[in-house]
Amino acid sequence: METLFTVLILLLAVALSGVVVRLLPVKLPLPLLQIGIGALLTFPRLNPHVTFDPDIFMALFIPPLLFADGWRIPKREFFMQRRAILMLALGLVLLTVVAVGYFVHWLVPQISLPVAFALAAVLSPTDAVALSAIAGKDRIPAQLMHILEGEALMNDASGLVALKFAVAAALTGYFSLRDATLSFVLIAAGGLAVGAFIGWAFSFVSERFLNFNAEGDPAPGVVMTLLIPFAAYLFAEHMEVSGVLAAVSAGMMMNYTSAAHIGPVSARVRAASTWSMIEFVFNGMVFTLLGLQFPGILGKALLEAHHTSNLQMLRLILYVAAVLVALYAMRFGWVWLLRWVASRGAARHGVSNAVPGLRTVAITTVAGVRGAVTLAGVLSLPVALDNGLPLPGRDSAIFIATGVILASLLVAIVGLPILLRGVRRGGESKHAAEERLARIQAAQAAIRAVDAHMETATKDMDESEFAHAADTTARVMDTYRRRLATLDADHDRSKNARQAEMLEVQMRLAAMRAERATLLELRNQQTINDETLSKLMREVDLTETAMMNRGRGRG
Repeated sequence: METLFTVLILLLAVALSGVVVRLLPVKLPLPLLQIGIGALLTFPRLNPHVTFDPDIFMALFIPPLLFADGWRIPKREFFMQRRAILMLALGLVLLTVVAVGYFVHWLVPQISLPVAFALAAVLSPTDAVALSAIAGKDRIPAQLMHILEGEALMNDASGLVALKFAVAAALTGYFSLRDATLSFVLIAAGGLAVGAFIGWAFSFVSERFLNFNAEGDPAPGVVMTLLIPFAAYLFAEHMEVSGVLAAVSAGMMMNYTSAAHIGPVSARVRAASTWSMIEFVFNGMVFTLLGLQFPGILGKALLEAHHTSNLQMLRLILYVAAVLVALYAMRFGWVWLLRWVASRGAARHGVSNAVPGLRTVAITTVAGVRGAVTLAGVLSLPVALDNGLPLPGRDSAIFIATGVILASLLVAIVGLPILLRGVRRGGESKHAAEERLARIQAAQAAIRAVDAHMETATKDMDESEFAHAADTTARVMDTYRRRLATLDADHDRSKNARQAEMLEVQMRLAAMRAERATLLELRNQQTINDETLSKLMREVDLTETAMMNRGRGRG
């Protein structure tokens, strides 16, 4: 019963966070509000007594979130920015582990060098979910956001693999750079391969044996899709390769397979709405759990230090500040160096001012917020050595990691809006142009298909039937011709077409409101039953959703 109570309290907290964030007079990032709600839940009368198990946390929350990110991330941009992403996700992680590890050991001598490396390893992954919530939709330039999202997808794996070797060195006292490098390549490649295979296998089986494309209840297919990230993660971990990368590659593979794009509309609509809800709940759970841990870790350590001396409490706070500054310095220097090298290469090809300046470097630096993976990683540090003695510096490492997570979130909340003020997003015109081209070609293809079907369907019709068919064809084609008119290069013509379509949308919305009201009245009068009401309401809702999405895309 206590477990059920805890789950319900956490779900209620996540739901309330989504409501409260809209009611607040000051706009707060949702993750910060959820962390605050989690911290409030630690009060004695409310405390849901959640034990943070890093293994369960990683297996339950991380795979579906990374799977969804891998599915959604633009693959073309990911491939185009692969060099920058890999240099951040691999190069910066390894540099951070070494440099920050030595710095932490020098700063806090009671933290042994292997534990300092482990702390640096868990501090290296960034959190794109928290970043998106803090920065706001479409605030960060598109090209930079693609790099940051790709980095966050990949550096979880590199940071956790580095943590694994650091913990092994702490427990055994042995470390081999050659073995670690070879193992890292095998673990990363194996995780990518396992995830891609599972994504492909699901698509293959569903298309050929599960009748995925047939009309019917889409729920079984949606549920099986939900199991893919867990299957990829658990299979990969069982094979001792990267489960994190397996979840990412499974999402990317599913995006390419026909099962993700071909099939009944009901299945795609149900899957999209289900995944949207799961992402909201799981992200909310992650940050609420973070909030539940912060008072126990930070408060307890600061209180104990205060009982020792005020100087000791100040020293703990300075440790967090110094490590955060070191992380920012490493990130700033590395990003600046990468952009300087890129600018030199562009200059050799006759391109001047190809690389943005210090503001972009500063945005990239502050955008490197730490999140749930960092906390799960540092809490997974073993309590004792193989000989039974306590792991030296474990409590200090946990405190520093927790403080850095909270401080990086606060710095991003304050710093990003300042740095992004006046920044114009790059790539908008290019994406708008290719969207316009796709809309034009899709509408033209639709007109050709209607025309071809008209010729086939009217072969054996008499004159009266042909006239009715021609009238139907004209009405269907008129929808696409008007859509083409709104995309016309002639500004006046397209403006008039958009105004006419806007009026039509308003009329259709008024008509659909009247439909809904009438359907509800008929149900209340017992003229139709709830099943009929649900079916007809769904038809109206899907029509309105398609119409509003089309209008939003042009806006």
